[in-house]
Amino acid sequence: MPHAVLPMTEVMVAADCWRAEPEAEAVIQRAIAAAAETIEEEVADAELAVMLTDDAGIRTLNANWRGIDKPTNVLSFPALQPEHAGGPDDAPRMLGDIAIAYETLRREADTEGKPFDHHLSHLAVHGFLHLIGYDHETDNEAEVMEALEQEILAQLGIPDPYAERMN
Repeated sequence: MPHAVLPMTEVMVAADCWRAEPEAEAVIQRAIAAAAETIEEEVADAELAVMLTDDAGIRTLNANWRGIDKPTNVLSFPALQPEHAGGPDDAPRMLGDIAIAYETLRREADTEGKPFDHHLSHLAVHGFLHLIGYDHETDNEAEVMEALEQEILAQLGIPDPYAERMN
């Protein structure tokens, strides 16, 4: 069975607090690879960047881009796509950027009793799906996106992150 060509994922550490999680980049790479292999959209020869930041950094991004002056766990910034498809000699298609905040992720994982790497995987998958056009603004969109997240995470051996909502 041929493997999908995965997008190039660059992980940048922008906050020292991430040094406490030396496996974070590998966790993100695995999560993005699983998501890319699951979706039906073509992401070969595409690129994305993941910035590992802290609550202060993500609060600034959230305030500047969404007008919400508080930290959040993950933000996605899909890249604008050109109107015409490029040829084989063009640069790879940029999917966009994802920012993940350490303190909020850590707090949520601890509060929900989830392993840090499971929650990090979920946020990476969630951010990636936003980059390729998925959203959760309506109930129907949320159902589709969450089902896809559950499928991708299950492939990584990670339990359903929404299971607690059902109880």
